[in-house]
This record gives sequence, structure tokens and C-alpha cells, in this order.
Amino acid sequence: MKPSELKEKSISELESELESLSRAQFSLRMQYGTQQLTNTSQLKKTKRDIARVRTFIKQREIENKKIKV
Repeated sequence: MKPSELKEKSISELESELESLSRAQFSLRMQYGTQQLTNTSQLKKTKRDIARVRTFIKQREIENKKIKV
């Protein structure tokens, strides 16, 4: 997921994206645990995408607090 794509999304869209990425991460961990995952780099990519989405959510929350004050 590119940062430019995330900038255009609202907080609710980002939260739904976070939920889907968390589900994907869980699925990948289960595949890894049962040795069915052939491309282990997917775990790292998903983890980074989750961190990126959480960062954008936090930035939006901070921006909203500044606007209210």
C-alpha cells in the first residue's frame, strides 16, 4: 500500500483497511505456523502496511485535535 493512497482515505476507511490487514496477518501467521507459507516476505510486508495505516490514523487524530483547539 502506497502512502499516497492512504492520504486520500478517511479515518473510517483507514480503520477498515487496518482490520483487513490484521486478518491477513493472522492468516499468514497460521500458514507460516503450519509450514504452508512459501513466501515469508509477505509477513514483513503486511506488518509494515499495518504500521503505516496506524501511523496515518494517528496523524489524522492529531490533526483533528489541533483543529478543535
